[in-house]
Amino acid sequence: MKKSVIYTRTGDKGMTSLVGGKRVPKTHARLEAYGTVDELNAYVGWLMSLVEDAAILSFLQNVQHKLFSLGSYLATDQSHTDLRMESRITDENIQMLEQAIDELDAASKWKGFILPGGAPGAAACHICRTVCRRTERRMLALEEIEHVELDEKAKCFINRLSDLFFCSCQKVEPIGRS
Repeated sequence: MKKSVIYTRTGDKGMTSLVGGKRVPKTHARLEAYGTVDELNAYVGWLMSLVEDAAILSFLQNVQHKLFSLGSYLATDQSHTDLRMESRITDENIQMLEQAIDELDAASKWKGFILPGGAPGAAACHICRTVCRRTERRMLALEEIEHVELDEKAKCFINRLSDLFFCSCQKVEPIGRS
């Protein structure tokens, strides 16, 4: 069995294919949106390398799977291709984030805004938070530039996820640093 090559040469002139085959420039707003989701997912993977708690690792792995689904959703031009159900963000996915945020917030002793940094895990949470916020902006720009309407649950999920990363930095860095 011959191994396939990673390069196809079809993107050498600045074009790429969306799910479904439509060719678009690599500067397209849709690529900016799902490319930023991919970047966020990589940062979540890095955050996972700094965490030892099995429950947190399991939760973050679930987040990674949902980010992969979100990237698939954004990479699909729904006007030409039907999106598979497993690539959709659900109410349950949003509720999972909200429950975790509520639990973290209830345990928090911090008030107001905090400076990014501190322990490596906390700094990684802040990076995930800011890349998540950028992802949200890219998704909204896609709607505005391409005159498409993205799924409200997808937008809600990414918004809640940035809140989760904000609350998470407090869990991975003990109180006492100023």
